Amino acid sequence: MTAPPEPRHPLDPLDEGEIRAATALLRRDGRIGPGWRIASVELREPAKEVVRAFTPGDAITREAIVVCWNRADGLTYKAILSLTDEQVLTWTAHPGAQPNATVDEFHEAAHAVIADPAVLAKLAERGVTDPSLVLVDTWTFGEHVLPEQYQHRRMGWSDLWLRDQPGGSAYAHLLSGLKPILDLNTMEVVEIEDHGGAPNAQVMGEYEPALVPGLRVRDDLKPLEVTQPEGVSFQLDGYGLTWQGWSLRIGFNYREGLVLHQLAYDDVLVGRRRSVAHRLSIAEMVVPYRDPTPDHFRRTAFDVGEWGLGFMTTSLELGCDCLGEIRYLDAVLHDTAGEPYTISNAICLHEEDNAVLWKHVSDSGAEVRRMRRMVISAHMTVANYEYLVYWRLYQDGNIECEVRATGIMVTTPFEGDPPPYGTVVDTNTYAPIHQHFIVARLDLEVDGPQNTVVATETVQLPVGPENPHGLGLTVRSTPLRTESEGIQDVDWATQRAWKVINPNVTNHVGAPVAYKLVPGTAIPPMFDPSSPIFRRSQVIGHTLWVTPFDRDERWPSGEFVNQSGADVGLPVWTAANRSIENTDVVLWYVGGIHHIPRVEDWPVMPADVISFWLKPFGFFDRNPTLDVAPTVMACGCPPGHCSC
Repeated sequence: MTAPPEPRHPLDPLDEGEIRAATALLRRDGRIGPGWRIASVELREPAKEVVRAFTPGDAITREAIVVCWNRADGLTYKAILSLTDEQVLTWTAHPGAQPNATVDEFHEAAHAVIADPAVLAKLAERGVTDPSLVLVDTWTFGEHVLPEQYQHRRMGWSDLWLRDQPGGSAYAHLLSGLKPILDLNTMEVVEIEDHGGAPNAQVMGEYEPALVPGLRVRDDLKPLEVTQPEGVSFQLDGYGLTWQGWSLRIGFNYREGLVLHQLAYDDVLVGRRRSVAHRLSIAEMVVPYRDPTPDHFRRTAFDVGEWGLGFMTTSLELGCDCLGEIRYLDAVLHDTAGEPYTISNAICLHEEDNAVLWKHVSDSGAEVRRMRRMVISAHMTVANYEYLVYWRLYQDGNIECEVRATGIMVTTPFEGDPPPYGTVVDTNTYAPIHQHFIVARLDLEVDGPQNTVVATETVQLPVGPENPHGLGLTVRSTPLRTESEGIQDVDWATQRAWKVINPNVTNHVGAPVAYKLVPGTAIPPMFDPSSPIFRRSQVIGHTLWVTPFDRDERWPSGEFVNQSGADVGLPVWTAANRSIENTDVVLWYVGGIHHIPRVEDWPVMPADVISFWLKPFGFFDRNPTLDVAPTVMACGCPPGHCSC
């Protein structure tokens, strides 16, 4: 395991010493003491002008944001600290707010539930006498499903799952109808809901080869090796990465996990480095289960805001998660005592061959170039699901974001007719319909911060004298000037997309330089506006939101979504209807998976994919990959040119 780089840049993540210093500062000042928990410690990213002005070797000022709470009275506080000056800059109480749930609480809740005599009695009633086979999976509450008597307490509810055997799949059998409710501050089971529920059926819920009856593992796949005998083509200096004209910095925090900063491209045609984006991240993940039955009506997850993708990040292994010549970055996080720990190999960096970049065959033969892409990835395990996040940079200036969802679906036993809210995947067992909404926060700076977003749509021209065969298509471009205009939906019929233009910079044909957001898997929310779940996550109601940059506007459904009752993020900010024209803008893109389960998704789900692209659109004066080096031809022809 390599130690994380020492901070040498204003955007480098906090290291172990800085995390310890942050919590020590609060203890020194008497702000926190025994009985307190630390929910999060992260870098307070400096103002943009500070980052832009930084040059290597400059002294850096470091600040941290700490969210913590007192278990005795349940009150939440947020602190901004100067680590450089060892000062508490602000200390603000947030009555009624609940910080993110923590890994410590998840494990402590499992111990508390399985040690509770009343829970053990309920298990025995269902014939479960070996508690070691039981998985306790604790979820957070939304305000609308939190019983009135617990409204001012920090609460959790738990699913109980039963393994068929030691080491077997932890999510093989839901103990339907049995829901312990806990006070997470006292770690006491305060209530056990028992709705009866159907008994577990005999299902094949195992996926490890040794546990799958009669499985014969395929043995006809020959090795596939990716080698780079001369090493990688990218350079990694601390958290700074350069590759094929691209430069950027890699960040990481407890909530978003992997973050990309200061993406720029060295344009040889104009002889300068050109900015593309200040910051790219996944800012929220909303996963509502569309099943109103007792087992599922409270099952809506905010995986970013309630738990944190950083805390859920897992170590990556060569040959399994990443293939090829790999470089890794570790991540430093902390427990609820503020003690740091390291996730080794948290971020994977590698190159991939991606077939043909460009090719043309003429009388003189074929001219061809291979495509190479740079992949920056991290994997998160959030209870039963895995999310695999890939940011890919291409030689032609394209940026692709892909999120893969895999893992194990929530399933439920039933008796009689199956409920209509899902798919039967095994004997008397169904998996509920659910959705995965991914909210990407895209702080673009296309050739500088003064940008305008333009909606582009293809228009079919009517048949007439100038268009007698009905062939005519044209493009309608509509500048989005205010936040209300910046709330947009995908439209397949017009192929709607959005260009981020810099109206102050033109390319060689006189058009404003631009990057185009090309939507991918966008899905409808399918919620009644009165739904309390939709009120918590109104961001999912539209494909795109555009706001002017504000340093404090980071979380699209609000900072404290645990036990929240309303979305105090984007719908509140955009109500001001601020100008978004020729200014520093942030795009919030909402994509997702509308998951109607398949039998083929059980007992472990092949990866499903969410993706979108940022594509240069008049950003360059021509194809920027004409200078890509030809590859050696196996046929013996000159590199990149085949005349065989």
